[in-house]
Amino acid sequence: MVSMIRKQALRLLMLLAACEFALLGISVYAAVSVRYYSDHSEFVKFLDHLGGRLPIFAAVVMLGLAAMGQYQLQIRSTWFGILARQAVGFLLGGLALVIFYYAVPSAYIGRGVLGLALLIGFVLVTLFRIAFLRLTEIESLKRRVIVLGAGQRAAQLLALAQDHSDRMGFRIVGFVPCRGETPKVRQTQLLDSGEPLYTLAKREQADEIVVAVDDRRGGLPMEALLECRQLGVSISDMTTFFELESGRLQLSFTDPSWLVFSGGFDASPLRKFSKRCFDLVVASLVLLLTWPLMLLVALAIRLESGSGQPILYTQERVGALGKNFRLYKFRSMRTDAERDGVARWARQNDDRVTRVGRFIRKIRLDELPQLWNVLKGEMSLIGPRPERPQFVADLSNKLRYYSLRHCLKPGLAGWAQLRYPYGASDEDAAEKLKYDLYYVKNQSTLFDFMILIQTLEVVLFGRGAR
Repeated sequence: MVSMIRKQALRLLMLLAACEFALLGISVYAAVSVRYYSDHSEFVKFLDHLGGRLPIFAAVVMLGLAAMGQYQLQIRSTWFGILARQAVGFLLGGLALVIFYYAVPSAYIGRGVLGLALLIGFVLVTLFRIAFLRLTEIESLKRRVIVLGAGQRAAQLLALAQDHSDRMGFRIVGFVPCRGETPKVRQTQLLDSGEPLYTLAKREQADEIVVAVDDRRGGLPMEALLECRQLGVSISDMTTFFELESGRLQLSFTDPSWLVFSGGFDASPLRKFSKRCFDLVVASLVLLLTWPLMLLVALAIRLESGSGQPILYTQERVGALGKNFRLYKFRSMRTDAERDGVARWARQNDDRVTRVGRFIRKIRLDELPQLWNVLKGEMSLIGPRPERPQFVADLSNKLRYYSLRHCLKPGLAGWAQLRYPYGASDEDAAEKLKYDLYYVKNQSTLFDFMILIQTLEVVLFGRGAR
């Protein structure tokens, strides 16, 4: 996990999680105090069994918050959106606790205490989160970054900083133009290139220098960069910096040598074994929980379309290493949707979608039969979404590195689905590829679990469905 995020961001995330865990524990204690305010003996009796119940309550509620994307490093939402997701996260956590208490009665804290703890916890966590986010947005607490270079690459980095700047953990203090470069940033943003780099870094109190030179053939000031390293200033290249800050690869300035020598791309036998175990266990659990829903969906399709019409829809897709397989879905379109045999992207408000299909697409129930593909080993739970052979052949010719996404099994859910809306064009495919390759490069079991629980947010809010 550390390989895909900055240590500073990870520390902030761990601090946020630790503080909210403590606040949720405090909320249970406060709820018990309120509930048994007039019955001291019952209060003391309850406290004797409270030690093991506090962490259970806090952990389950935090899983609900995580499922709503509340522990993402790059939050892209309004304050209302964050609070709405937090409310849904508490609701999910409360429902999960009811189920857990039914399965493990010894952990039960009582309806009154549970309700009060959820209410108090929501207030405490909301107030703390507002203060925490405000604090991390203070300019003086952001990492101070000097960009070595002022050309086209540097301008792209500036665009990243200006895009949702209030959610970025860094601040660009200036650009140092290199010899032969035509500046693409404003003159007021340039630093005096006549001064030694380490002098600039010391004067500007820089935490990091990002190398974003358009043409390195003229040579980099390696001795100056080394001096800055000795001052404690971090040095990173632009491609790595962009990857870590945005959660995607910027393919326009990613060269093959960087991909070859950078970290990640874990394809060890241990990783393959752990991923397969993860797929089998989670797919079996999801199938066990959702089979009643699948029966209802099948019945709804049959009632709408009539007897003789297929309930399932199979389609050829491209899997790992370019091998084709048959993907299963609940049929959501008319049977004559592609009667001319031409593959088409799904459109917004596509008139080929049936009434039942529109509903099951909205909450992703049409994807549930793909659990069979996962159990068969043709797909994984998490990975790049599988595309049709016609689209793959076309996109492989148009998009650089597109074939890299097929080094893994395709997934039922994925990083691109969380970070980018439904793709219905070559341009959308190009943007989603940046996230797919980020996942391919940084895959891990923890990353898979994080994507899995945040997929609940996509399902509940219908984000990206067509």
